[in-house]
Formats: sequence, structure tokens, C-alpha cells
Amino acid sequence: MNMEITNKMAWLTQPLFHIGGTAVTLSGIGTAIFIIILTLIFSKVVQRLVFKALSKKEKLSKSVIYAFNRMINYLFIVFGVIIAAESLGLKLSSLTIVFGFLGVGIGFGLQNLTSNFISGVILLLERPIGVGDLVTVNERTAEVVAINMRSTTVRTFDNVMIIVPNSKLIENEVINWTVGDPRIRIHCPVGVAYGSDEKKVREVLIQVGRNNDKVLEKPGPDVRFLEFGDSSLNFDLLVWTGDPENQKTLRSELNFAIAEAFRKNEITIPFPQQDVHLQLTPAIEKLAGIRQEGRPQSEKTN
Repeated sequence: MNMEITNKMAWLTQPLFHIGGTAVTLSGIGTAIFIIILTLIFSKVVQRLVFKALSKKEKLSKSVIYAFNRMINYLFIVFGVIIAAESLGLKLSSLTIVFGFLGVGIGFGLQNLTSNFISGVILLLERPIGVGDLVTVNERTAEVVAINMRSTTVRTFDNVMIIVPNSKLIENEVINWTVGDPRIRIHCPVGVAYGSDEKKVREVLIQVGRNNDKVLEKPGPDVRFLEFGDSSLNFDLLVWTGDPENQKTLRSELNFAIAEAFRKNEITIPFPQQDVHLQLTPAIEKLAGIRQEGRPQSEKTN
């Protein structure tokens, strides 16, 4: 009976292919897959325990805990792959051959994948950005949701999820509004008509900044006279806020308030205008005179 069962199960131990002289069987593949799945499950359990333990420490931010958990996950994956390879019967020499093939693949077609993975590790170790940070990438401001092996997921204020390759965050300029002092200065440029009282314009703009609850008292609002423009005198209202996430909302509120304050104080915001002066050359004036002389008398009179 045992002999019959052994014969029926013999197909599981039949070599499918060879790697560096090592026979790879179906049973070995199944064992390797089981080990990898078990490793991933165990990694999730450990990450949850670590997260609960580190969350109790007030000095550690969420981004630090997230980075620590991601590194734990990567370590478990590496160990899982090594153990799975051992279960297949692959020795160090066989693994060297496999890694050699992978190296050739990386050299030809996996440069971006490798670059993004290494960039992801750098993001987790150096932490220039972290989960929950407010960043501006490619002129889009969004919140960092997750930092994965290949890419980083960010969510815009319109609740749009954007997948950004990790290498882009390392190679390109990224503004992190969360790191360091959260206070930022907001500019509200506005133009007024020539002839306006500059001191009155400054007082009105300062009062608009002070009347908004989102504007910090220290540093207080300030107004700069930027330039004598083509159609207007250009000013810039400068205010500080401690809430970078709502900077667009604050700028909109200030613009509404500026428009209302200018109407109440009879300060005009001019339309863009351009004056064109035409000067006739002597040749054109002479030609125009010839045509005028050639017209009938009735037309000249009219």
C-alpha cells in the first residue's frame, strides 16, 4: 500500500528543470511558495506588534514608525527568499548563477525598477518625506499616503491618488511643507489704478490681513509696493499662517476680502489697457493728399 502511494506521489519529486546542476521539483516549488507566504504573514504580525509598541512612545512620529515597519518587511522578504531557495535545494553556487542572470536582466531592462527600489530604501532611511507629510511634486500639492518598494502614493486635495516613482522624489525637487517650522508666508498680489492713495491702499490691505482668523498675529501682515506696472500700481499683501494645508483656501478668502474692502473704500482695480499711437510718414501723408485731391468735390465737402 505504501509502495503504491509512493509511486503515485513520485511525480511530485520528478525534476522539472535544473539550476546550476540542482534539480528543481514540484514539491520543492510548493514548499518554497508556502515558506514565502508564511514569511509574509509572520511579517505582518510582527509589524502590527511593533506599530502598537512604538505608537505608545510620544517622541516617535508616524513617519518614523512607518519607515521602521517597511524595513522589517523588506528583511523578512529577503530571509524568506533565502529559506525558500534552500528548500528548493539551491546552494550558494546555484544562487550565484541565478543572481548573475538577474544582473544581466537588470542591466538590460530593469534599471528603472532597481532605481525605484533603491530610492524607496533611501526615502525610508533618510526620511526626507514621510507618511502624512504635505508635499508639492510637479506643481501638485498632496499628502503622502504610502511609501512602497517601487513607488510612493500621494493624495491631492481633490482626493485624487497619484502614483509617483520613488526615483522622481530623489532626483527632482520636492517641497515638504511639514518638515521643520510649519509656518509659511502667503502672497496676495493686487493692482490699483494710477492716482490711488498708496498709504490708504496699504492700510486697507493690512486690515484685511488682520481680520482673518487664519492669519498669524506674529509675524503680522505686511504690504510691499512691487512696481509701477503698465496699467496699475502693483502691491503684494504678505501674511503668515501655521496651516500649510489650507493655504489655497486662505488665499481665496483674502482675495474676496480685498475686493470687498476696495469697493467700500472706493479703490479701483483697473482693467489692463494699452495705448497705440500712429504716426504717418511723409510718404504716406503725400499719398493720402493725392487721393484726397482725386475725389469729387461733394466727397471732400462731406
